[in-house]
Amino acid sequence: MDDARLRSGCRPAHREGEAAVADQRLDTTRAHPARRYDYWLGGKDNFAADRQSGDLVAAQFPAIRIAVVENRKFLRRAVTYLAEQGIRQFLDIGTGLPTAENVHQVAQHIAPESRVVYVDNDPLVLAHARALLTSTPEGKTAYLDADLRDAGAILADPVLHDTLNLTQPVALMLVSVLHFVTDDTLANEAVSTLLDAVPPGSYLVLSHATNDFMPPEAVDGIAAADRATRVDFAFRTREQIASFPSGLQLIEPGIVSTAEWRPDPGDQPLPDREDTAGWCLVAHKPPLG
Repeated sequence: MDDARLRSGCRPAHREGEAAVADQRLDTTRAHPARRYDYWLGGKDNFAADRQSGDLVAAQFPAIRIAVVENRKFLRRAVTYLAEQGIRQFLDIGTGLPTAENVHQVAQHIAPESRVVYVDNDPLVLAHARALLTSTPEGKTAYLDADLRDAGAILADPVLHDTLNLTQPVALMLVSVLHFVTDDTLANEAVSTLLDAVPPGSYLVLSHATNDFMPPEAVDGIAAADRATRVDFAFRTREQIASFPSGLQLIEPGIVSTAEWRPDPGDQPLPDREDTAGWCLVAHKPPLG
């Protein structure tokens, strides 16, 4: 790594020897959520298997591209809100492939000293993180090759502790990732473990796909498409999603569609909930006492 990138505060995206392991793990014959999401967003970092899976889902839910765009816009608005509240640390799990307005870009535009740790388990995301996830000189970014299902490993990683101070408030970003943890117990345990590790004053940012507005035949068709392309995925209802921020204080407007969370004036008219097919929330871990 050159001196300029070291001065920029951008950490190496992997430890020595991990690049070769990552290359061996890259399976282009199987769809991956990060690459399929990139395809729906109009990106080019995807393979035939990702496009096939994306097209099968789109055949059952034609509004999928509206849904992913609104989810991305929610992420931007949520990070903007938290940065304006004084949050300077972000732990973004399920980062996905870098695109415009990543978490560090939004946060550091408001507060250049912001520090961000990205977490994903796709080797292609790892490769792009090395090239694209750069920081302001005042701030810092890092990347962990890890999985939400093993929250303990994320929290134990020295790169995380070298970048974030877990005695100070952190924004835990779980944007469009929990629906890939299909086991409800494991999903709830992962969120609880992460929230227990961050101090009072921290925030949870969460979005999750829902079938609350879908006809049964569309739900069944999407499930069949995911089975055919070997993607683990589970819709959850609003009631199920509301269990994740247990003990936290919801920030207004509470649990709403991704398009409805503090939309910008230029976002009108908002897409219907049937088209966004996702609930989202921002919640605050209250101070002790």
